[in-house]
Amino acid sequence: MSSKNPRERQMLESIYSMIALVFILVTCVDLCDAATVVDVYRLIQYDISGVPFGSRFATLNHHAGSLHFAPGADLSRTVLVIPVRELNITFVKEYISQRKPLGGLLFLLPQMFNFGNREAATEGKYQIREKELMKTVLAELERLLIHANIPYPVYFAFEDDDIDAVLADVKRSDVSGQPATATTGGYKLVVSAPEPKKIVSPSITNIQGWLPGLKADGDPNQLPTIAIVASYDTFGTAPLHVLFSLLYSNPKTRGRYNLLFGLTSGGPYNYNGTHKWLRSFDQRQRESIDYAICLNSIGSWDNELWIHVSKPPENAFIKQIFEGFSTVAEELGFEVGLKHKKINISNPRVAWEHEQFSKLRVTAATLSELSAAPELLESTGGLSDSRHFINETAIVRSIKLVAESIARHIYGRQGKNIQIFADNTSLAVNSPYIRSWLDLLSKTPRVAPFLSKNDPFVTALKKELEDHTREVNVHHEVLDGMFTLYDSTKAKLNIYQVASVTFDLLLLLVLGSYLIILFTFLVITTRGLDDLISLFRRPPSRKVKTA
Repeated sequence: MSSKNPRERQMLESIYSMIALVFILVTCVDLCDAATVVDVYRLIQYDISGVPFGSRFATLNHHAGSLHFAPGADLSRTVLVIPVRELNITFVKEYISQRKPLGGLLFLLPQMFNFGNREAATEGKYQIREKELMKTVLAELERLLIHANIPYPVYFAFEDDDIDAVLADVKRSDVSGQPATATTGGYKLVVSAPEPKKIVSPSITNIQGWLPGLKADGDPNQLPTIAIVASYDTFGTAPLHVLFSLLYSNPKTRGRYNLLFGLTSGGPYNYNGTHKWLRSFDQRQRESIDYAICLNSIGSWDNELWIHVSKPPENAFIKQIFEGFSTVAEELGFEVGLKHKKINISNPRVAWEHEQFSKLRVTAATLSELSAAPELLESTGGLSDSRHFINETAIVRSIKLVAESIARHIYGRQGKNIQIFADNTSLAVNSPYIRSWLDLLSKTPRVAPFLSKNDPFVTALKKELEDHTREVNVHHEVLDGMFTLYDSTKAKLNIYQVASVTFDLLLLLVLGSYLIILFTFLVITTRGLDDLISLFRRPPSRKVKTA
């Protein structure tokens, strides 16, 4: 008896170990073949006055599919992986507008959009025509997505070798008529993200710097002020402060105007940052502003820019501004047009940044390559607002136009063919510096409500103004009004290559049969056939004796 117990104990330990191993294998059967892990970025989720827009979900756990699916296929549990290069905008528009069921959308962007991949930033790889086509497609896709209420996750990722290989396999399966399902197996896309939550009191940051004018008798604050303003959410920002810093550093060339440089945030959100910034001024400061020039989308134009105003073109101040810009533009070899749009003071919605000034009765204008105001959230720091779509020559020409026009106004040289910022002089526009400025803007996403107060990008902008202007102030405000934003903007996408259910069942059948045979063999060899048979007999019932 004593010799038999160790053998039985050894047999039981072997069985338990084998069972544990089998359970581990079965548990891992779906997870042991991970294809890749990639960073993904979720489409913005927001509400306007309580009305939902954008991607309303973040969690993803469905099989991958491509645009090569069979007609009439059920895609309610499929994540369509769509390279932007192959985008069928008609298909996407149909599914979103008709609210057809989808498990999710994953758009693949070329590496040229990847802020962190410097090698992909080389211009030579992408032809001008290809970039222009890409910009058009992205603008249309963005317009479609941000104005829709999408009841499934929508993510963006960058193309790479791993995800391209996965997509190639998915396409082959779809073309062969064997799309990925629970029955057939395939690739599964999994994003384990928390439920998106409303961002409480999202912050926006405005930065301002001054160049005081020549001090005459009395307080220099009584000098008139010209404001140069741009929203750093987009590539509308231009380093004009550097040029005027050179002029104003010498008392002999310092003008009798104060110059105010404002880098505002919240541009895509009804220019809420500009609104808060202006409200922080006292009445005396606002009344000192002779006029303000707001810069918007000045980096990808060819032969024409537009000045947008709220006051009638016949207004003396507007006429003076337009004539000054037109004269300089003609000398530089292009045209500047004038667009007048009257504003409704009672309407909180503004189309251009200068309208926030106009509401406070401050003369202002917006310089833009756009002839008409974009819709809400369009052309304001989105997909097409990329370094690769910026024409450095256009930026330089825009800076020359603004700087020369303002300088001639300051020094009373309007209408005269004299270049203050002439090429090949110490005051010439520095193209390498412009390039470094654009690189700074392109290194990080610039969506204001998702930037912290101490974000390195905000710190870099502050330092940039401190190096060339005085009295630099940073204003932290809370985004308010009609917008409600949600978090869960970035996540990890796990791509698994999973086996079919048929394979899993077959594996379980084989493992179960193996365990039964092993168990039977061990019992017979250690305890005999009779003991094995006795395991399956019903034990005799016990009779309870009653007193």
